[in-house]
Amino acid sequence: MHEMPGGQYTNLRQQAAALGLGARWPEVASAYADVNRMFGDVIKVTPTSKVVGYLALMMVSQNLAAHDIEAPDTPISFPDSVISFFRGDVGQPPGGFPEALQRKVLAGAQPLTERPGKSLAPVDIEAARGEVAKHLGRQRVSEREIASHLMYPQVFADFAVGRRRFGDVSVLPTATFFYGMEPGEEITANIERGKTLVIRFLALGDVDPRGERSVFFELNGQPRTIKMADRNATPSGPVRAKADTDNPGHVGAPMPSVVVAVAVEPKQRVSTGDPLVTLEAMKMETTVRAERDGVVVEVVTRIGDALETGDLLVVIDDAD
Repeated sequence: MHEMPGGQYTNLRQQAAALGLGARWPEVASAYADVNRMFGDVIKVTPTSKVVGYLALMMVSQNLAAHDIEAPDTPISFPDSVISFFRGDVGQPPGGFPEALQRKVLAGAQPLTERPGKSLAPVDIEAARGEVAKHLGRQRVSEREIASHLMYPQVFADFAVGRRRFGDVSVLPTATFFYGMEPGEEITANIERGKTLVIRFLALGDVDPRGERSVFFELNGQPRTIKMADRNATPSGPVRAKADTDNPGHVGAPMPSVVVAVAVEPKQRVSTGDPLVTLEAMKMETTVRAERDGVVVEVVTRIGDALETGDLLVVIDDAD
């Protein structure tokens, strides 16, 4: 009925379910066949099959029919992948593009008429290396990481954010990655050659007023405790915002502490090294200083606040 590649069938069905369209799967399959026809019976391999699938999902979710897509006067906000396809970013179909639909999708933009790689600008590998290092927060980067960044810049940027936040989760067993651990369960993770971590999950604490739980576990036999936000819990007390590690203007608490002094106020100009907030932990004071020139946009904390690591203190914007 739909000539959907088998490997795509399972993926697209999961995507439909995630969009709340699981019960409308027969409609998705029918829309897939319609899109394939409108596209000129395109050869369906990655990424062309995904483009067909994305438009089919959009049609069902927005209750659009094939005649809505094809009608020149019916406005449609096409997905970026569909626009990219008709622009020729993934190549030229053997039978060419359906001209009327291509004109509608591109809305006046000019399509490519040759292999897309032929008109690409030369790549500055060293500049790309610097961008990858900035994304990953380290100087040593691999050729694979550079290639990933060049081919899929946004996907790689999202991957880098996850890697900085959670580390290399590929070392986890698959079941642990998807479903987590049960109390008493033990796993091993090879983090590098000759380095194996033995992790035993002991117990999970109750939800505190901040909507967090204490997680008790052993790492190579040594007891450890961390606090994690429970996404299913509703905080009963005030919840502090966390500093966004990808936003250079966010200044976060470097450790659990109490605020003993605030040295800045909104609209104040600061220079690199200027004191912002003074914290006290274990009877030791630490001054958090500006790491950039700018203007204080917001002071989130005040004297007496009890902080956890990463709590947002100050927001600094670039100076005009």
